[in-house]
Amino acid sequence: MKVTIADYGLGNITSVQRAFERVGAETLRTGDPKDISRAEALAVPGVGAFRQAMVNLERLGLTAPLMDYLSRGRPYLGICLGMQILFSESLEYGHHSGLDIIPGRVGKITGDVKIPHMGWNRVEPEPAGSEMFNGIPGGEFFYFDHSFCAVPREPDAVAAVTEYGGSIVSAVSDGKIWGVQFHPEKSAAPGLKLIENFLKFSEEA
Repeated sequence: MKVTIADYGLGNITSVQRAFERVGAETLRTGDPKDISRAEALAVPGVGAFRQAMVNLERLGLTAPLMDYLSRGRPYLGICLGMQILFSESLEYGHHSGLDIIPGRVGKITGDVKIPHMGWNRVEPEPAGSEMFNGIPGGEFFYFDHSFCAVPREPDAVAAVTEYGGSIVSAVSDGKIWGVQFHPEKSAAPGLKLIENFLKFSEEA
């Protein structure tokens, strides 16, 4: 199966592409709106600022095809910033509108903890993450690198949580839309297993 990886100028695209290829996927790395529209399965990585992500998507003509893709209920994996842009809004250095696919907002991590949240931390799946974390034990370590976290309006969207200055959302799921705050491509065997789960999920969709 071919997985289209959206390249909009933010993120370590090469690492994500290699991770998908390691679990047997054919990949297409692209910033072409037509490729996004006709994707079978779509992965959207991202590292950086929320506002810049939305600006880049619009500048490259990717916002409309991405919204159309999501509206058709096709498989989507958002990684880090690629998860955050699914939300209604972000308070990262101002107030910025997101894609509003998952109601909720992105805000700064609170608590007496070091910012950014960088390094390995445990992830505890919630019921919504059963397919995402299939075969991955609860409390497994994944690699994080972020200063802001998403807060869904509906608790049913939460697929996993992580303790860092309190409980923060580390994964979300809404139908065929998956999002993870951590970086599976940098998370060794557990990360590859999650990517493999997405590939299987997409093939069955």
